[in-house]
Amino acid sequence: MTENKVRYGLKNVHYAVATEDADGKLKYETPERYPGAVSLSLDPRGETSEFYADDRVFYATSVNNGYEGTYEAAELPLEFRTKVLGDELDEASGVLTETANAKQKTIALMFEFDGDVKATRHVLYNVTVSRPGTSGETKTESTEPTTQELSFIAGPTVDGVVKRATTGTTTPAIYDGWYAKVFEPTEVPTP
Repeated sequence: MTENKVRYGLKNVHYAVATEDADGKLKYETPERYPGAVSLSLDPRGETSEFYADDRVFYATSVNNGYEGTYEAAELPLEFRTKVLGDELDEASGVLTETANAKQKTIALMFEFDGDVKATRHVLYNVTVSRPGTSGETKTESTEPTTQELSFIAGPTVDGVVKRATTGTTTPAIYDGWYAKVFEPTEVPTP
């Protein structure tokens, strides 16, 4: 299979709530769909350091601290608010309460960008989401939907993994099952 020459579109955004074990490794629940994807952007986090010698940059290094990002969607699902942001839903009244001491959960964030050959699927493993702001506008001659935007930080896991993505050589089993569970490679013992 050939590689994509271009990337466009955003769809199939999913999230999986993570829990941390005693060793700091993340274990993930079954991914849930986050519908209404409008845009997603990732900006690298990390510093570049330069060492000068012999009147030039003698050595340069950079640190990969993951990404800062935003995800814009049509609406924030109620399940995401309660499972990830820690808002409380009173079942009897149907009223949602945001509290100052809510404990937000770490998640894996999964998504895909279309390409001219095949969509590329991604997963960010250690994502912390900030609660969104709220805004709205009056209706005029036409109705324009408003969106919700989440800011997040995707840092490295305890193993140093930040992100993985499919390629043109990804096996069909892995590609087709991408959203069934968070992809984690199986370790093959060396002989």
